[in-house]
Formats: sequence, C-alpha cells, structure tokens
Amino acid sequence: MSTLDTSSADTAVPGYAERNAPYWRRNLVVCVFGSFTTLVSLSMLLPFLPLYVRQLGVSSQAAVIQWSGIAFSATFLGTAATAPIWGRLADRFGRKPMLVRAAIGMAIVMSLIGVAHNVYELVALRLVAGLVGGYASASTVMVGTQAPRERAGWALGILSTGALAGNLVGPLVGGFLPGWIGIRGTFFAGGAMIAVAALATIFVVKEDFNAQRDAKRHVHRASASSSAVRRANAGVVAALLVTAMMVLLANMSIEPIITVYISSLHVDAAHLARVAGAVMACSALGSMLTAARLGSLADRIGSWRVIIGCLLLTGLAMIPQAFVTHWWQLGGLRVVMGMTLAGLLPSIGKLARHSVDESSTGRLLGWLQSAQFSGQVIGPLIGGLIGVHLGLHAVFFATGALLVACAGLAQWARKQEH
Repeated sequence: MSTLDTSSADTAVPGYAERNAPYWRRNLVVCVFGSFTTLVSLSMLLPFLPLYVRQLGVSSQAAVIQWSGIAFSATFLGTAATAPIWGRLADRFGRKPMLVRAAIGMAIVMSLIGVAHNVYELVALRLVAGLVGGYASASTVMVGTQAPRERAGWALGILSTGALAGNLVGPLVGGFLPGWIGIRGTFFAGGAMIAVAALATIFVVKEDFNAQRDAKRHVHRASASSSAVRRANAGVVAALLVTAMMVLLANMSIEPIITVYISSLHVDAAHLARVAGAVMACSALGSMLTAARLGSLADRIGSWRVIIGCLLLTGLAMIPQAFVTHWWQLGGLRVVMGMTLAGLLPSIGKLARHSVDESSTGRLLGWLQSAQFSGQVIGPLIGGLIGVHLGLHAVFFATGALLVACAGLAQWARKQEH
C-alpha cells in the first residue's frame, strides 16, 4: 500500500465522538446525576458551616467568619489548580477513569470531613476535595467530547442545568438535614450520595477510548497551514479562558456585600439571612431555566453570537441592580442575570471543541474549568474591594463594565476565526 493509501486509511478511522455515538446520551444522564449529587454535597454545608467551625473549637465571631470563608474557598482553589491536570490525563487515559476517580475520591473525603477534629483538618479536607474531586469538570470533558458537534451546545446546556440545580438544592438540603441527623451525619449522607454516583459511573457509563489511534489519526489530518491555524487559535483560546472566568466572576462579585446591600433595602434583621440566601439562589434559578435552550440556540446560530449577546445582556442586567429599592426587585434582576449568563458555558465548551483537535480537547476543557473556578475566587475579592473603597453600588457598575469589555474581546476573537 502506498503512503497516500495509508494516510487515507488512517484518516478514515472513526474519531472519539463517532466511536462513542451509541453511548453519549446514556453517559449524559449519568453525568447530570453525578454533577447534581456532588454539587449538592459540596454546597449543602453553606448554612451550617459557621456552626461546624464553632463546633470544632473556634470561639470568637471574627475567627468563625474567617475560617468559614477559608474552608469554603479551599475546594474551589483546589479544583482550579488541578482541573487542567485531570483534563490532560483524560486525553491520555480516557474520560471515564477521571469520572470514577473524582466520584470515589469525593465520596471518601466528604465522609472524612464528618470526622474532622479541628478547623485545620476541615480546611485541609476541603482543599483535598477540590484537588482530587471535580466530577462536574470531568463530566464537562466527557460530554463536550462525546456529544455530536451539532448537539454539543444542547448537551452541555443540560449538563450545566444539573450542576446549577445541585448548587441551588444543596443549601436547601443543608438547611434542614443537620436537624434530623446532625452536622457530622450530614457529611456522611453527602458521601453516600456521591458513592451512588460513583457506582452509576462505574456500571452505566460506557467509553470507547484509544489514545494512540486518535493521535495517529490527527497527525495525518494536519495540513501545511496548521501553524497559522494554531496562531489564530491562541487568541481564540485566550478569549475563551477570560470569558469562562467572567461567568462566575460576574455571579460572585456581589457575594461579599449582598447581605449588607439587602439590609440597606429595609429588610428586617430577623429575616435578613433568609432573604439574602433566596436572592443568592435567584441567579442559579434563572440559569436553570435557560441553559439548555441557549445551548441549543448556539447549535443553530453559532456559539460566538450567543456568547457576545449573553455578555452584553448580562452587563446591562447588572446596572439596574444598583438602583433597586426593595429586595424582591434585586431578586428578580438576579433571575434575569442568571438567564443571560446561562448561555456562556455551553457555548464556550462547544467552541473549545472546535478550537483544538480531538486529542487535546480534554486538556483545553480542563483549563476552562480552572478559569471558571478562578472567577469564583477572584469575583468575591474584587467585589469586596470595590464595595469597601468605592461603595456598594459601584460593584454593579464595575462588573457590568467588565462584562461589556469581555463582549468586545469575544467579538475580536470571533473575527480571528474568519
């Protein structure tokens, strides 16, 4: 057989997405369930975290607040640090092993948190949960690479809906479960939920993975102009990373000031925490309503159009939040903001799949997850600094301006692809 014939035969070998076409819908269902349960378990400690910190021997109010913030952020710092590594390993060893690793690791660590002896162990275990976990991140890699290109936006939107639902339901579960089984028992229940997801992943998820075959296939598909394509893609990938960070930065920038801001809207002190929690949940509720629809829209009209439109609309939705006079007005605007934010992550994931070859998609999606969690850490820091030095209303103006600027960056990146 000639060299040309060999090249044609290798190119004709089915790619990863084609080989996994029979499995992607079933895998999507398991990934949605697993992302939901793991994020319920991680977020359900929000209502009682200060109580647990106090139970672990921290006495002063200031120290309780400080350690609660450190313990909560530790998981996201861990995930941001290791998501690119797990994405790269997913390209080498397969997507399913990363899901199984994340589920088993999180089930064990979540249970261990329930037997922590002091606040240092709590923080360390929360950090380890981020380092070894990341089921939702691994799910994004699997769904983003297995779903057909024309359905990828919709599939990632459905997955995003499951993750958002977990973040929404988690604090609600954490509000009543400790009253029934105790705080430590709640962590054991969370570990058990993740263990169920681990079993579903092991026995239900199917994957046809062959790293050597895919790498060989893509070597033969490389063209003489590949270096120019890579140079163009570098700018596109950078824009995608910045946009992924902005998703959670925009959502989280108000978190440090939201309770103080709501208290200025004449909310009774006895109901302040409850109202603040409801307003915080409003953005997730809005995103759940539109994530799948906007992902499907990206499949039809193009991801860049959806990204630019969502960034502009979210930026505009930030401004009226600075002028509300009642808490329910803020809640309504946060729902609208969540509805427009929801189109970003599915569209970004779909574009990431087109920006690099199949053998590197997991690595890029891992970096996108890292950028996203970095936004979750940076957002509250920026919001707190602006709120202290420029006033509460300035947080909304600054975040809106950043979103509009990011829309300009996305428009530039869109032109680089043409």
